[in-house]
Amino acid sequence: MSAKDLSKHTPMMQQYWRLKNQHPDQIMFYRMGDFYELFYDDAKKCAQLLDITLTSRGQSGGSVIPMAGIPFHAAEGYLARLVSLGESVVICEQTGDPATSKGPVERQVVRILTPGTVSDEALMDDRRDNLVAAIMHNDSLYGLAVLDISSGRFSVQELNSEENLFAELERINPAELLIADNWSVPSTLEKRRGLQRRAPWDFDYDSAFKALCQQFNTQDLKGFGCEQLTLAIGAAGCLLNYAKDTQRTALPHIRSLFHERLSETVILDAATRRNLELDKNLSGGRENTLQSVMDRCQTSMGSRLLSRWLNRPLRQQNILEARQDAIAYLLKDYHFESVQPALKDIGDIERILARISLRSARPRDLARLRDALNALPALQSVLAKLDVTRVQELSKAISSYPELADILSRAIIDNPPAVIREGGVLKLGYDTELDELLTISENAGQFLIDLETREKERTGLANLKVGYNRVHGYFIEIPTKQAEQAPPEYIRRQTLKGAERFIIPELKAFEDKALSAKSRALAREKQLYDELLDILIKQIAPLQASAAALAELDVLSNLAERALNLDLCRPQFSQHPLLEIKQGRHLVVESVLTTPFVANDVKMDDTTRMLIITGPNMGGKSTYMRQTALIVLLAHIGSFVPAQACSLSLVDRIFTRIGSSDDLAGGRSTFMVEMSETANILHNASAQSLVLMDEVGRGTSTFDGLSLAWAAAEQLAKLQAWTLFATHYFELTSLPEHLNNVANVHLSATEHQDRIVFLHSVLPGPANQSYGLAVAQLAGVPPQVIARAREHLQQLEAHSLMQTDHQAPTQSKVEQAPIQSDLFATQPHPLLLELKDMNPDELTPKQALDLLYAWKMQI
Repeated sequence: MSAKDLSKHTPMMQQYWRLKNQHPDQIMFYRMGDFYELFYDDAKKCAQLLDITLTSRGQSGGSVIPMAGIPFHAAEGYLARLVSLGESVVICEQTGDPATSKGPVERQVVRILTPGTVSDEALMDDRRDNLVAAIMHNDSLYGLAVLDISSGRFSVQELNSEENLFAELERINPAELLIADNWSVPSTLEKRRGLQRRAPWDFDYDSAFKALCQQFNTQDLKGFGCEQLTLAIGAAGCLLNYAKDTQRTALPHIRSLFHERLSETVILDAATRRNLELDKNLSGGRENTLQSVMDRCQTSMGSRLLSRWLNRPLRQQNILEARQDAIAYLLKDYHFESVQPALKDIGDIERILARISLRSARPRDLARLRDALNALPALQSVLAKLDVTRVQELSKAISSYPELADILSRAIIDNPPAVIREGGVLKLGYDTELDELLTISENAGQFLIDLETREKERTGLANLKVGYNRVHGYFIEIPTKQAEQAPPEYIRRQTLKGAERFIIPELKAFEDKALSAKSRALAREKQLYDELLDILIKQIAPLQASAAALAELDVLSNLAERALNLDLCRPQFSQHPLLEIKQGRHLVVESVLTTPFVANDVKMDDTTRMLIITGPNMGGKSTYMRQTALIVLLAHIGSFVPAQACSLSLVDRIFTRIGSSDDLAGGRSTFMVEMSETANILHNASAQSLVLMDEVGRGTSTFDGLSLAWAAAEQLAKLQAWTLFATHYFELTSLPEHLNNVANVHLSATEHQDRIVFLHSVLPGPANQSYGLAVAQLAGVPPQVIARAREHLQQLEAHSLMQTDHQAPTQSKVEQAPIQSDLFATQPHPLLLELKDMNPDELTPKQALDLLYAWKMQI
């Protein structure tokens, strides 16, 4: 709205529009007394989103003002709902004094809440990181910066392909993503929720470099190992400015920049994360995921760290083995049982420290920090008895803070109020001046009682009362009938129906003193509270190091407990190519089964790089492949794994092509999605990659699908990737005949009284039967449909035999593939049965020739 337009509005609305015009695309909470008011389009939008009443507030500029209101004391819940819906909210507070203001009270934007930069406890999920990211690109190179404002973690990296960028975005799953508004982004990014366009100059390298050095108080960025990452630094500068703009305060908890390198991690693409259900199931929930089974952490920050480990497995063997040593030691003699209870009182100090740095910490945050610091000596006494390198390193980083613990214990009452607004947070004895002011306020009640007793006796008015209200202050109230008997020094203050209120010099003097003391006490308490924050902010660096060490200790002790209760073993890393798992299990499937899980082996080395897996639907092929991937992944976070024994060499990537789903929004069919994922695997897999391929080629015609599956399997065998290739194309079981590093295995099943029984055991060799109709029968397909399907199956098999009989002997096995392969053959052809029963040695030449003519006529 232009300045000319503003002149038509009331002074209050002029003030509103001057602030609103600075934030046109965000919802503004405009403080008026005890309410946050919303006007115009903001009011209409929030009335729908929050289901609150839409009303109006007079007129301004010649039209009615749509309005909705949120009580100040209840705003947190409404803010949480808006942020969860992806909205950004501008908080506009009264900063002037209503008593001295001429016209509207001065107001300023004090904070902007956005989905990626919130730090309030009520607005975040305590078990998941809340991140904001920024991308800067140049041709095929991408700079990515990621900030967790609720902990201060700040990382950068550069990626050399769009595929790697999307994989990283899937890993971090940012609540907001900042990009330059002159970038024509790929459609996949354009559809991301929380996408924010920023001016191109926000990504300027020189400005970013200067801002980062100023933030970290360094001369350059060499100490962080990222000075040459020009694109990533540009993105980091944009992120830092965005954080400062939203928080409207200094950010002392953002102290360093971490350079992430893909070479140090096991890369998981978006499809792999989705299929393996690490911390989110296919429906988007948390139930029945790997983290839901593995997470018994005592603190929220421990749970978040475990999630980061699961989503970013490492290839650094020294780090992994240090974690394994710590877990093994904590498991020995059940040491974890003494560590975990000591961690329970620590709380989420990582996020508390961030709120302290942002000066938004509430009294209960300081109380929880006090309790955590007081719990550290007991934890340290436990850790002192644990003689293992990593735990001792963590113990040193955790340290203890007796002085801070003492200050907070002397300052904060045991159960403080939620906010500092009304005071009552600091203990008596912490500050002499505050104690004196509080004494005056607290003694007011007794003074009024004594005054009332004296005045009753002096005036002889038995119905005289001394009272107080917020509008008129202190007063003496006398019924109307007795008011004429009031002494001359009684000065009339207010007339009520049935009573008169008076003031006397003694009461007026006390009123001035008491009310002044109350406001001065509140001001003094707020000043002391801010000084407490200053003391803590000076110690923010070591406190953050302690929080990080406590989170890791929590994860390690949690993994020790899981190793015991889930019967996990320590994996061994091999310097030679190897993937050997004895009696491996799928933890998530095992956790929901009411019957014992059937464990299976995997053995692959340089002589066997690929397993062709056949067997019936529902037989367990997908479970077998997924459990292998999850065991490999757990080994690469340093955890013990669900197996009797496990030896493996480090992998660089895990790929999955599992399940069928379409991408309707992207205009891609199920088969197109399948082929895109297959193409990604074939382009990027190496001899150190683990690849899971399930039913490749099933989304198109038999010959096309079989040909594609065959060619893909051959290519993976040439790449020598560790490959589990599940298929219903029986023809692929001949691959071991001409590829030395391929072997067949199958999932066993049997039929009993026309019913299929899945044995779930992995055995050498190919399957000899599909049991497709038996599975359909088990699923409840009507009997008449099953019977008709058997008839069609016999016809198809007969037709298949005729085709094969007429094909030239020089054709390849793929070209000779029948319409439906023998793996599906539940009923052998009659001619085959006759041939099986016939003894050629008993036939004369004439009988053999007649038999051939008879078979010819029958066909």
